[in-house]
Amino acid sequence: MTSMSTVTKPREQAGSHIGEPQPRPWIYVVLGLGLVLVVTPFVWMLLGSFKPNGELRANPPTWWPQAPTLDNYRELFTRLDFAQFFTNSFVVATVVTVGNMVFCSMLGYAFAKIDFWGRTWLFRLVLGTLMIPGMVLLVPLFVLISNLGMVNTYFGLILPFLAGPFGVFLMRQFMQGIPDELIDAARVDGAGELRIFATVVMPLCKPALATLAILTFLGSWNNFLWPLVVASTEDMYTLPVALALYSVGQNSTNYGLLLAGSCVVLIPVLVVFLTMQRHFVQGLATTGLKS
Repeated sequence: MTSMSTVTKPREQAGSHIGEPQPRPWIYVVLGLGLVLVVTPFVWMLLGSFKPNGELRANPPTWWPQAPTLDNYRELFTRLDFAQFFTNSFVVATVVTVGNMVFCSMLGYAFAKIDFWGRTWLFRLVLGTLMIPGMVLLVPLFVLISNLGMVNTYFGLILPFLAGPFGVFLMRQFMQGIPDELIDAARVDGAGELRIFATVVMPLCKPALATLAILTFLGSWNNFLWPLVVASTEDMYTLPVALALYSVGQNSTNYGLLLAGSCVVLIPVLVVFLTMQRHFVQGLATTGLKS
């Protein structure tokens, strides 16, 4: 009996793979080429940050630094008030991210689980704002912030982005997958909507919250145009604005300083993504598309 079982097991295991799609080599070739196209600019940026400006302007360009130097990084931390610019970027990106996680979740919960008059049309109005280009809203937003006296302040940098339509859509779609029985049971127990939202719904939304946090932090950290318009003094500059203004001289652009600054700016984004990567992938995989 034992000999028969040992003989049949490999056959069963071998037969279990019959009918499964076999990997095609061309898929790996296409994915490999895509990976190279995505990674190449970042590798060029990292290697270029260790090159002097003369080598960066050389023609034909060199891939590997011929005379590696740390002068670009030294200039970055000595010429720029790096600590102030980094603090501004970190404060703005963090507050905007937390604000979107809170307010977009509240709006998503209302659209997904609370039945009120005009809910469908109001949600369609929110989705409609996704089609409005950001450049169209730049002037009205600046006029509004100026009339409120928030130009060149943290409030002016943060307030217009505390809740976005994409975040509302993302959280609403995810919350629609939460069983209504859980919420109904909490209501029967006497819990209010705010308590249900905080103790029942939010703990189940970690994947969607991680996805929203990563996308929001990335967009706010790299935001250039709005801080350039609102911040009028150096003490309110964010890192992208400071790098763009300080790397441009009277006669030419300091590409070494710009590449070194870009490498440093990329570090917080990588840290946030690697920390929340598991929840990010899960959030993208489980967020529904129900209307």
